[in-house]
Amino acid sequence: MKAILLLTGGGPMVILTSFDSATSQGLIKKLEIKGIEKFVAHEIPLELAKTRYGQHFNAVQNDLHETDDLRVLDYNGERAFRLFHFDELGEAVRYESDRTEDDTLDAVRAAPDIQ
Repeated sequence: MKAILLLTGGGPMVILTSFDSATSQGLIKKLEIKGIEKFVAHEIPLELAKTRYGQHFNAVQNDLHETDDLRVLDYNGERAFRLFHFDELGEAVRYESDRTEDDTLDAVRAAPDIQ
């Protein structure tokens, strides 16, 4: 199991995953299904994440409603930034989907208006 801080267009989040890295193809596919096609990732030492999140970590790790290969530990980017210092994190890993600009524009045009 790995803990990863993802910096995404929607804001930071912390995930738990059984994939080997933030750029494993299986994890990339799951993130893209959730609309995350571009990110910067930092691995968080697992014991540090357990310590900082306490019982919440255990609850998420044991949640039977989520898959074993991807669990969201923290949607609150502000909290994630408060809990971890950059010097505690692993090296930055960047990912950007190879979707073309036309694909992205088509997706935006097809999205419902959310005014």
